[in-house]
Amino acid sequence: MKNSVYIVLFIISILVGCTTSKTTTAAPSKPLTTTKSDTIRIANEELKYEVIIVDPGFSSWIYSKAHPRGYHSQSYLENKNRLYVSEWNNRVMQPSRYNPSLYEMNINYDYNVNYGYEVNYLIYNYMIYFQNTYKQKLSGYVPIR
Repeated sequence: MKNSVYIVLFIISILVGCTTSKTTTAAPSKPLTTTKSDTIRIANEELKYEVIIVDPGFSSWIYSKAHPRGYHSQSYLENKNRLYVSEWNNRVMQPSRYNPSLYEMNINYDYNVNYGYEVNYLIYNYMIYFQNTYKQKLSGYVPIR
């Protein structure tokens, strides 16, 4: 379950890299997004965060199976991420019930911080990818892609 380590790295990158206040809004400049192999990096110096997703298969999945950017609104993505992250954190707290190699660390996703569209888009799609790949159901209907 090395992929779970990558998931944890992704989550830690969000949490550790975010040092903004709770009333922060999206910066006017577009975040820098780069892709190298199976690594996706999003960085925004103004909001002082960096998200790195390293999971074999996710890079190709997001380009081949995910809905295009703009398909869902940012508020839709934020609401789904709230549900997914909440359930993820519940599972982290129950290692005897849920596979601890899949749910290793808590996600401290701050619902009051506006991470912008790109971050929410990638978190949402990673959660869909995770649920489909590992046959998990975090919350409600999981679109099969």
